Amino acid sequence: MSERSWRSRAAAVGGGVGQRSAEIEANRTLPRDIVDELVAAELIKLFVPTELGGSEASPLDGLAVTEELSYHDGSTGWCQMIAMTTGVLGGYLPAEHAQTIYGPRESVTGGLAAPMGEAHAADGGGLVVTGRWAWGSGTRHCTWIGGGTRLPTGGTGFVFFDPADVELLDTWRVAGLKGTGSTDYAVDSVHVPEGRWVQVGAAAPTSDGPLCRFSFFGLLAVGVCSVALGLARRAIDELVELAVVKAPQGSTRPLAERAPIQADVADAEASVRSAKAFLEDVVGDAWDAVVAGGVASDEQRRSIRLATTHATAASARSVDLMYTAGGGASIYDDSPLQRVFRDVHVATQHAMVAPRTFELVGRMKLGLDTHTGQL
Repeated sequence: MSERSWRSRAAAVGGGVGQRSAEIEANRTLPRDIVDELVAAELIKLFVPTELGGSEASPLDGLAVTEELSYHDGSTGWCQMIAMTTGVLGGYLPAEHAQTIYGPRESVTGGLAAPMGEAHAADGGGLVVTGRWAWGSGTRHCTWIGGGTRLPTGGTGFVFFDPADVELLDTWRVAGLKGTGSTDYAVDSVHVPEGRWVQVGAAAPTSDGPLCRFSFFGLLAVGVCSVALGLARRAIDELVELAVVKAPQGSTRPLAERAPIQADVADAEASVRSAKAFLEDVVGDAWDAVVAGGVASDEQRRSIRLATTHATAASARSVDLMYTAGGGASIYDDSPLQRVFRDVHVATQHAMVAPRTFELVGRMKLGLDTHTGQL
């Protein structure tokens, strides 16, 4: 399926979802019927290997889908993105576990890869895991929930838990992306069968698909910045619509006729479009390499992290411009501008696109010795 077709499919779902943003925020998690729509449209298993019933689509397809959904509702785009990117891990699991977790049509996975869990070897095989994680986006509708865990053999793994073994903690009371349900979650002495985990960034894939030769962290970064890009595009459109009808207090001219507003709209549009073009260029370059049978090089992975961090920062700046240009109208609960403003400033806090990433990629550009395991 083409990128345009995937975007059209996301737009068809997003049109209805966008009318329910207030409900989604109030629930602090996605309604079940919206999750079902995402599953039915095949937008959840976008990166799952085809042998497991997934679409194994390209990173640019994923960018298009997540950006489009986020344009309509940031929380929906975020939850789809988390499920989509963790779906790549189906290509690293042993066949038995891969089929159990990702084989069902309704499969939805999520979780935090940071190693907040501790495991010891279980009698008879497998692990016994205890831990608590934050940022559990979409965990209330996940069919399997993962958590980064320190392994007894050394290193860390993303361990998959049955939701029945996971306690979801009511901690998600936040400024933005309220509907993602990104709550803390915990397990206590849970037995995990042998092999039901992936050492992200270190494990050899069990699938030979090109997504497994790309970069898991790169895919995650592309997903996060796609949310920001969708939010920025929505902010620009909302301001353009508002500017035609709103006149500042004490003025008879609408915002659209004021030169500073015209300049801000142009500035925001140029920033978002150029950031996206840079992103698509470097992602396409790395994708061509892996489709040809190779792997993404350190320089290609560096460029992806540079472009994704830049796109997120450019998106947030553009949203800020549009929010400010909207004046007092931007602050009301019924204004999409205030919701987009809150959402994008939560997205900027994700570790994959945080400003400190510039230090990592800048260090590499300067030719200094750099640990590249998190690229």
